Amino acid sequence: MATVITVVDPHLPTVTADASPAATSFDPGAPPLAELDRQVRAYAELGVGGLLGLDADGLRAAVEPLRAAVAALPMTPAMTGAVTGKAEDHVPFVLVLSPEALAERGHDLDDVAPAMRRGRQRGVSVIDPEELATYRPLDDVWQPDGPFWLLHGIDTGSEFCGATPESALATVRGRGRTPLTIAEGIALTVVRPDMLRPNRCYSLMGSRAGNQRVPAVWISERRAKLGWCWDRNPHTWLGAASAAGRLGA
Repeated sequence: MATVITVVDPHLPTVTADASPAATSFDPGAPPLAELDRQVRAYAELGVGGLLGLDADGLRAAVEPLRAAVAALPMTPAMTGAVTGKAEDHVPFVLVLSPEALAERGHDLDDVAPAMRRGRQRGVSVIDPEELATYRPLDDVWQPDGPFWLLHGIDTGSEFCGATPESALATVRGRGRTPLTIAEGIALTVVRPDMLRPNRCYSLMGSRAGNQRVPAVWISERRAKLGWCWDRNPHTWLGAASAAGRLGA
C-alpha cells in the first residue's frame, strides 16, 4: 500500500518559496551571531516567516531577544556534552519555531514541512494533521515560551543507527541530554539540510502520542520526509537526535 503524503495548501509560503540552496548554505567558519543571521535568512527565504506573517525584517526583530543567548553559547562538541557521539553529527545551535506560534496563525508543523529542502526538492509529511495534533513533548522535555527558542549542543545521533528508539532514549537520558521534538527536528532539517544524510537520518524521541510511534525525519525519493517508526524497531539508517538543552529569550 502506497504511503499517503499529507496534502498542504499549494499557496503556502513554504510551498511557493523558490529559495536558492546556495543562499542559505552553512559556513562552519562563521561566528555564532552570523550563523544566527543565516538561519533567520533561511527561514525568510524558505517561506517559514510567511507562515507567521513576518517578512525578513519582522523575523529579525522576533529573534533579536535571543542574540545575547547565542553569543554566550559554547560551540564545540566537547563543551556541549556531545563528545560521546560523532563530531560530524554535531550542530552548535538551531533556531526553533514554536508550534504554538504557528497555531495562532492557523498553521501547524505540516505546513513547515515543505521548507525541509534537499536542493530544490520540497520536504513532505506523512503524518496527517489530525495525528500530528496528538503528539506532545515528553514530560521531561521543557520548551521555552515565545515564538522562537534556541536548541543547542545538538547531536544527530548516527551512533544509534541500528538501535531501537526505546534504547536510544534511555542512553540519551542517562547522559543528561534531551531528545528532539518534532518542531526541533523540522527546524534542524530546515536550517541545516546538510545534516540529513543517507543512512544517517534521525528519530525525534521527544514527541510522543501515547503509543509506540516515534516521529522521525528521513530521506525518501530524494526528499526529506517527516513520518514515524515503531519504538522497538531498529533501522540501520535511522539514528536518534538529542541536544544539550534549550534556551528562551
